[in-house]
Amino acid sequence: MNILYLTTGLSIGGAEKQVVLIANNMLKRGHSVTIISLTGDALVNPVDGVIVHNIGMKKKFFSFISTLLKVRGIIKKLNPDIVHSHMYHANIFSRILRFFVRFPVLICTAHNTNEGGRKRMLMYRMTDNLATLSTNVSEEAVKSFLVKKASFPNRIVCIHNGIDTEKLKFSFFERTKYKKKFNIPLDTPVILSVGRLTKAKDYPNLLDSYFYLIDKNRFDKEPILVIVGAGDLYDELDTYAKTLGIRDKVMFLGARNDVENLINIADVFVLSSEWEGFGLVVAEAMACERLVVATDSGGVKEVIGECGTVVPIKNHELLADGIIAALELPEAVKHRLGQCSRNRIISLFSIEIIVNKWLDLYEKLIEVKYITISK
Repeated sequence: MNILYLTTGLSIGGAEKQVVLIANNMLKRGHSVTIISLTGDALVNPVDGVIVHNIGMKKKFFSFISTLLKVRGIIKKLNPDIVHSHMYHANIFSRILRFFVRFPVLICTAHNTNEGGRKRMLMYRMTDNLATLSTNVSEEAVKSFLVKKASFPNRIVCIHNGIDTEKLKFSFFERTKYKKKFNIPLDTPVILSVGRLTKAKDYPNLLDSYFYLIDKNRFDKEPILVIVGAGDLYDELDTYAKTLGIRDKVMFLGARNDVENLINIADVFVLSSEWEGFGLVVAEAMACERLVVATDSGGVKEVIGECGTVVPIKNHELLADGIIAALELPEAVKHRLGQCSRNRIISLFSIEIIVNKWLDLYEKLIEVKYITISK
C-alpha cells in the first residue's frame, strides 16, 4: 500500500509523535510511506525509509498557493492509495487540495476535543464532504465534534492513539540515572507532569494543587514537582510559582526528547488539563507502570479505566487529594496498580493493535472509495 501522511508540522508534540510512530510501523509492515510536513523544521523524525517532505509553508496567501502546487506535484508523482492528514491546518489543507488534484481516499484525523473556536469548527463543517472519512482520537472527542457539528453521524469514528509498549517500560536504572542527573535525592517523591505550557494543560491548576498539598500535609519526605514542556506561558507560570512561594520546589525542565526515559522518575504522574483529545502522556506513563492522577478531560477516562484516579477539571483541591492518596498507598498496592496500568495499555492501545485498526480502515476505504460506517 502506498500511504501519504500530511501533517501540520513535526514539532515535539503528542500528535506529531503519533504520526511518526504510525508511519514507522506502517513501513515495518512493508508499506510505502511518505510524510509531508506543511510548516517548520522536523523535530520528530521517522526511521530511515520513510520519505519526508518539509514544505515550510508561511502564513501568507502566496505561500499557501505555492504549497498547494508543491503538494499537488508530490501527489501526482506518488499516486498514493491513501492520503491521511493530521491536525486542523493539514486537515483543511488536504480537503482544499482535492480541488487541485485527484486521489482516491482522504482520511482526516483530529487530535483533540477542542481544535479551536467557532471559525475552525465552521471550516470543518463546510469541508466535511471533501473527506472520505474523519476520525478523532477518543470517543469523547468524537462526541465533541458531533455536538459542535464539525462532522456528522457516520462521517466520523474513533481510533485511539497507539503506544510503543516495547520502548515505554519501567526502568529502575533510568529512574536512578535521571534523579542523579537533576540532583533529586533518591528517596524524594516526584510528582511529574509533561506537556506544552499552554492554556489547555491548565498548569495554574497543577501549581495550585501542589501548593495545597504542601501547605496542608506534613510528609516524611516532601515531594517535588517536575514539569516537562515548553511554551508561551513559561514566564507566567514561573511568576505564579514564585507568588505561591513554591518556586524552589518546582523544576521546569523545558522541552525534551527523552521523555520515555525521564518518565521513570515519577512516583505520581499528573495531568491537570482543561481539555485533551486522548491524553497520550497519560498512556505513556501507564505503560511505564507509573501511578496516574488526571483530570476528566477528553478521552482520559477511556485511557485510565480502573487503573488510576480521575478528578474533575479545574478543581485543585480534588487533584491534590488524588495525588496525596496515590503517594500514601502501600508499596504492594502501588506495584499492583502499576501492573494494571501497563497491562491495560498493552491490551487496548499498543501500537500494533492501533496500526491493525488503521490498516483495516484503509483497506475498506480503498475497496469502496467511500464508506458510511455505522457504530
